[in-house]
Amino acid sequence: MSGAPPSVVRGLWRTRWRHPADCDPAGVSDSVHPLLPASTPLLRGDDGTVQVGGVDSTDGLLLDPVPGLPRLLRALDGRRSQRAVRAEAARDGLDPGLVDTALEALRSAGLLTDLDAADLLATGAGPAASARAVVELPSATGAPRSAVWRNRGLCSVVVEGATRVGTPLAAVLAASGIGRVVVRDTGLVRAADAVVGGLTTGDEGRPRSMAAADAIRRASPLTDLRPLPAGVAPDLTVLTRPWAASDPLTVDGGGAHLVATVRGETGVVGPLVVPGATSCLRCADLHRRDADARWPRLAAQLVAAEPPPSGSTLTCLLTALLAAGQVLAYLDDAGAPLTLDATVELRPPDLLPRVRHWPPHPSCRCGAADPAGGTDAAPPGAADPVQGTMVPERAHRLTGHDTAPSPADADEEDV
Repeated sequence: MSGAPPSVVRGLWRTRWRHPADCDPAGVSDSVHPLLPASTPLLRGDDGTVQVGGVDSTDGLLLDPVPGLPRLLRALDGRRSQRAVRAEAARDGLDPGLVDTALEALRSAGLLTDLDAADLLATGAGPAASARAVVELPSATGAPRSAVWRNRGLCSVVVEGATRVGTPLAAVLAASGIGRVVVRDTGLVRAADAVVGGLTTGDEGRPRSMAAADAIRRASPLTDLRPLPAGVAPDLTVLTRPWAASDPLTVDGGGAHLVATVRGETGVVGPLVVPGATSCLRCADLHRRDADARWPRLAAQLVAAEPPPSGSTLTCLLTALLAAGQVLAYLDDAGAPLTLDATVELRPPDLLPRVRHWPPHPSCRCGAADPAGGTDAAPPGAADPVQGTMVPERAHRLTGHDTAPSPADADEEDV
């Protein structure tokens, strides 16, 4: 709990902001599967009270002594429904109504996670897979969409480039529950490709795609690494080569894609392109051309050959993690990702994220600049157009992040 220690209500308990009498156990289905993460502290006081959480910036709960209750709480592993927990409590001599009130108080304090039965069925078989899933599930189930873990398992992501960003990113996505992660790369591993969580020094000389697959297996042994069948599009493609965004042959335009790379020493994540709904990679290139008429000639030279690996380990890993967050926000339907119509840059030495806005270009044929384009495509978190505007002539179909008009050249701000 933040600010002050949690307070005791004799005979029961409370958070600092809500009394248990205000809780409504009847409003929670008996079929939910409550999980109290094993990392949540249960700390005993001198007077027999038990404090649940509240040792960092989160709320906590202080329990009066109730024999058997701490043991029951610690056993909340998400595998049993609330109905089963109540039945077990009754067998042990605990009042089921008291248990219901305790669980609701924990929910109100944000200490308890209710797992969806579909998520439990989607966890891998065996104790090791279950142990890994239990660590990931609390954050995954925080999204408003139900059965997030199951839905992640049904998703496929293609990572173009087994780079110092691409391979750690693929491993993080696999460990975060994405069911199918495919890394495409036709090159061989170079010594400088090695990075923490990605390719290793022992991979030098191996095909990069095979070495990347091994890196994913180390993080998530059960992830499907097979290439997608011909004609099957992934849910998202991530472009990790430095100037892939300016390569007209990189993306066929048929599906959503995200740029995540390091250019020189700067990490770049975005834009996340939802075809027909957001600005595309050509929009960004056209903005660059408007600012510098030489850009098409310069871009052709940048994509003519594969650049050498670049970026410090810290920059590459931060870029991969930021990109993973954007991928999951999109796939989880958890709100409008920050990189819609924008890029986020991480520049040494502070590596603080800075946003550059890339509105749809009026000369681009992607359709995003035309509010009457007639497309049904919409990014996650799409809202009513009256909630804001990206540029004066375009209805703002996104939520939360891009609220100010952008000039023709990219606008920059700190996050």
